[in-house]
This record gives sequence, structure tokens and C-alpha cells, in this order.
Amino acid sequence: MSRFWSPIVQTLTPYVPGEQPQMQRLVKLNTNESPYGPSPKALEAISSQNNDDLRLYPDPEGVALKKAIAKLHGLNPNQIFLGNGSDEVLAHVFAGLLKQSSPVYFPDITYSFYPVYCKLFGIDYQTIALGPDFEIDLTHYKTPNGGIIFPNPNAPTGRSITRAEIQKLLARNSDSVLVVDEAYVDYGTESCIPLLQGAHCPENLLVVHTLSKSRALAGLRVGFAVGHPTLIEGLERIKNSFNSYPLGRLAQAGAIAAIEDQAHLEATSTKVIQTREKLISQLSALGFETLPSTANFIFTRHPKHAGAMLYQALRDRGIIVRHFKSPRIEAFLRITIGTDEQSAELVSVLQEILS
Repeated sequence: MSRFWSPIVQTLTPYVPGEQPQMQRLVKLNTNESPYGPSPKALEAISSQNNDDLRLYPDPEGVALKKAIAKLHGLNPNQIFLGNGSDEVLAHVFAGLLKQSSPVYFPDITYSFYPVYCKLFGIDYQTIALGPDFEIDLTHYKTPNGGIIFPNPNAPTGRSITRAEIQKLLARNSDSVLVVDEAYVDYGTESCIPLLQGAHCPENLLVVHTLSKSRALAGLRVGFAVGHPTLIEGLERIKNSFNSYPLGRLAQAGAIAAIEDQAHLEATSTKVIQTREKLISQLSALGFETLPSTANFIFTRHPKHAGAMLYQALRDRGIIVRHFKSPRIEAFLRITIGTDEQSAELVSVLQEILS
């Protein structure tokens, strides 16, 4: 501990990202990255910007990217906010929209960056317990509150909520912001973005997306939020007080091309969904119990074997998955959906371990 740290630094417990191991032979199923590459059009666009213009600052507003996102989703560009990955977008959301006099609500088992942001920005929060089947029960989210945030589908469980259920929550929660974090929405979850289209766009709904998962650009760091223009204006004020140039030229060019290549997104997402359903079936035959998932990962446990043991046994054999030590979920493994070949190797190794 340094004597030069600010007082808040001494109180922080930072978010721990998924391991990026340097092992030579590795089946990496721990950080929910896409098993397939980005759109070739995105790679071409990035390459086209790798020139002498890098000496110039990028467009601080990302106008062309906002227009591409708006066109895809039937929105106006003033409904789009851009950030250096969705984690930065979320940081601005917590600082600019969720720091209120009442506590923020989010699930007790969810994306572990949420409590980190609350502690960083001095935000009071209250966790709402998941149901007996690890589902988010929106009837437990009562008013008043300083805001509500949850991923849909939830992470690390993979379970999702219908858009109709979220609409009901939105209708009765009119006095605070509702943030739906849709990082994994393209693998079978209903997006809430259609609720933001047209003249009846709700003032208090914000939907956050990333290009790191289904669009396979985790290394580029691009995220965005969509919402009512007044919410977006608040986020822009935060952004321009922190970093007015969050997205570089390469990131903006690659993101525009990826957004426009919807065919690539749909093709790769379909592959992941097919592999996911096959893997769930294969694990069931081995005795695993897997939660329903509409994400590019599954949350699974074996009733006769500890999660920590299975995690380590897989790691010893060159397969990396994610294990969480929290009491209620310590029996589970979160397994990213890889290629069919990676899934087959995972199943084969688990058969060996269980035998």
C-alpha cells in the first residue's frame, strides 16, 4: 500500500477479468470471446485506415459510426453514445445516471463490475437475490430506487428475460433509469432496442451493447449505448469531461464495417447457438445440470463433483473455463461456447475426468 494513494484507492476491490493464459496448447473457453473471426469487411476497413492519417485525431463524436448504428436499429444518431468498450460506457452510466440519493438495484449474482463501479463512484447499491432457479425476478425490483441495471441475458448464468417482462418493469419504474446490458443479446435473447424506436421512446430506458462478443472485436474495444436523447446528452457530458477521443480511427472504421455486415453476425451467431445446444445435450448425458442459456456460454454443474475440482482438472489438461468462488455458485463452471472441435475436445476430456 503506497502512502501516495488517494483514500478511495485503499478501499477498492477491483474487477478481476478472465485469465488470458500464455500456455502453448490451449482450449480457451473462459472469457466469452467469439470462436470465429470478425467480419472480413471489418478487417479490410481497419487495414484501410492504417496510414499516415493516424497522426490526426479521430472524430471525437464518431458521427459516421453513430449513423451506422442508428440505421441498423431504426433510431436517430442523437440516441447513440459511443465508448471504448461497453465497460467504459457502463462506467459513464454509473457516474452520470446512477449516482442518485436512493440505492441502485442489480442482481446478487451478475456482472461483477457493477459493485466495483458503485464503490469507485461512491454509489449506494442493493442486490436483489436471484430466484431458486437462478432467474431474475423483476417483481422484486421495487420503487423508489436510484436506478436498475442487469444484463440480459444475465452473466454468468446465461438466463434471459423477455422484452414483455422488461416493458412491465419499465412501466412501473418511471422515476429512475433502467439500464439493460445486452452484451450477449445476439445468441437468442430479445433486444429492448425496439422499445426505443419512434416518437414514444421512453425517457428512462438505456440499452448497452458491445462489439466484443458476437461481432468478434474484443481486441478493438468498441461499445455503445442507445436511449432517449436526454440520457445520451448526459453521458456525452461525462465523456467529454473524461476522454473526448475514446475511439481511434481504426476502431471507428472497423466498427462501422462490422455493424454493416449483418450477414456475418447472423451466420456466426447461428453456429454458436447450434454448438451450444449440442454441448448442453452432451453434458447432460454425462450427468451435468445446465441452466437455460441464450448467451455464448453456459453455466453448468455436476451433482457429484465440485466445481473447483473440475476447473482444475480441465486446466491441467489444457482447457481453461471460468470458476467463481461465491458460495451460491461455487459448484458451477461457466464455459464459453467454442467451435465444434473445441466442444468435442471438452466433452472428451470431461469423460476422462469423470471416469
